[in-house]
Amino acid sequence: MDIYATMNPAKEVGGDFYDFFLIDQQHLGIVMADVSGKGVPAALFMVIAKTLIKNRALMGGTPAEILEFVNNQLCENNESEMFVTVWLGILNLTTGVMTASNAGHEFPAFRKAGGAFELIRDEHGFVLAGMEDMHYQNYEITFEPSDSLYLYTDGVVEATNAGEELFGDQRMLTALNKEPGSGCKQTLHNVRDGIRDFVKDAAQFDDITMLCFTYYGEEV
Repeated sequence: MDIYATMNPAKEVGGDFYDFFLIDQQHLGIVMADVSGKGVPAALFMVIAKTLIKNRALMGGTPAEILEFVNNQLCENNESEMFVTVWLGILNLTTGVMTASNAGHEFPAFRKAGGAFELIRDEHGFVLAGMEDMHYQNYEITFEPSDSLYLYTDGVVEATNAGEELFGDQRMLTALNKEPGSGCKQTLHNVRDGIRDFVKDAAQFDDITMLCFTYYGEEV
């Protein structure tokens, strides 16, 4: 596999987070998330959410089950009324089948080998820490060798220029597809450069976090 991620916080510390970890020798967990708010409070909430997600994932279960558990945990004593959007995928490294679930997060983008990145308009569940006893839906993404997945937070599509225009989905996809077949690191650099050229001197108001993953399977 190839995996590469970047995060550019809007302040000294941010509330976005990504994570990837082996659940066992056959399964890889990948997380992309965005906590409401900015600065230290968001960062503290982020640490709690990130820890809960990983620890629960290591116990087993589907992404939907993991999100349901973490949601209830975060709802307890949530006096700050913060919430977090989360995309969680668990990939079977042998079969290439990923089971995923989305708790109010941005649509992922997927590229078949030799093709172009396209959005997966998956079903959004409710954000975590917003309401107890919420249920989430699993769905599957099947990877063939050299297929790629791109995950990001709303700081990418909501990056704003001096004319108050948003970078948006289409500009993001154009940047993703600038160099078809590029590696994960170059793909993220292309998006970063696309945002920079679009925004120019306008201030960054939101954290910008991205992750790209390419599956090579057992053939390599």
